[in-house]
Amino acid sequence: MHPQYPPNTVRELLRTDQVTDATRKALTERLQLPPGQPAFFSESEFALLQAVCDRLVPQDNPAGRIDMASNIDKRLSEQKGDGWRYDTMPADQDAYRLGLQGIDESAQLTFQQGFRTISAEQQDSILKAVQLMEAPGDTWKKLPADRFFEELLTEATENYYSHPLAQEEIGYVGMADVPAWHRIGLNNLEDREPKRIG
Repeated sequence: MHPQYPPNTVRELLRTDQVTDATRKALTERLQLPPGQPAFFSESEFALLQAVCDRLVPQDNPAGRIDMASNIDKRLSEQKGDGWRYDTMPADQDAYRLGLQGIDESAQLTFQQGFRTISAEQQDSILKAVQLMEAPGDTWKKLPADRFFEELLTEATENYYSHPLAQEEIGYVGMADVPAWHRIGLNNLEDREPKRIG
């Protein structure tokens, strides 16, 4: 049995006292963030990052597109860390530039075209080769391919699932817990929580 989630659950909850002001502000900003112009990456690097993110986290959400690349670009332009870094990796800004260069270089060496112009299946094969440290190219001698892949996948996934539209897609309403800590008992559901069908 799958729970039935009401449409627009997260957006509706943001209008209630179920979420804190800080949570409401953060999620509302994510909903209203317009697609950005790159501040850190060049136009071509940014377009490449968008293409990579589209393969790492494919989207078919009818409610709208989540712009993972703009969030990554914003973080890097503000010189913020993401909370961790392998000691074998350069600073995030350098790692992203090198990693994107490596992905494009591997596509050129394998398919004689840049990553953005090859098919989705070919793009997936390049990203798989990067993950397995089997991608060709001199760039990967300067940057651990598997570590870069892990960091990029992690950040793209975090950006996707921290967005209200993705939370609605999977039925996540965990941020709406302000009054519930004191009000319900074991195995009880809030009115807003999904009920089993059938």
